Amino acid sequence: QVQLVESGGGLVQAGGSLRLSCAASGSIFRINNMGWYRQAPGKQRELVAIVTGSSSTNYADSVKGRFTISRTNAKDMVYLQMNSLEPEDTAVYYCYATVLMSTYWGKGTLVTVSS
Repeated sequence: QVQLVESGGGLVQAGGSLRLSCAASGSIFRINNMGWYRQAPGKQRELVAIVTGSSSTNYADSVKGRFTISRTNAKDMVYLQMNSLEPEDTAVYYCYATVLMSTYWGKGTLVTVSS
């Protein structure tokens, strides 16, 4: 079992920055991939960024060049640095981690970008 707790969300003006954090606990040594999804009001949950077990990263086209994902070597923290935020980035951001065939989720943190 893996438990995930997000923090760092809030209200920011367009063009501003936020850094999301996700603290993992439990069987973290078994974690493979970690990353972030987001869900805007009335929309489906979408992948934002992922860091794999081999530390490669991938991003949604909409955030490339603006967001950066990073993870500690111990796999107990994953971060999402968000720069040049846009109102379209407003969403609940969820941290996730995969262990073998299982996926674990945090409860989410709300990011609101005002225009």
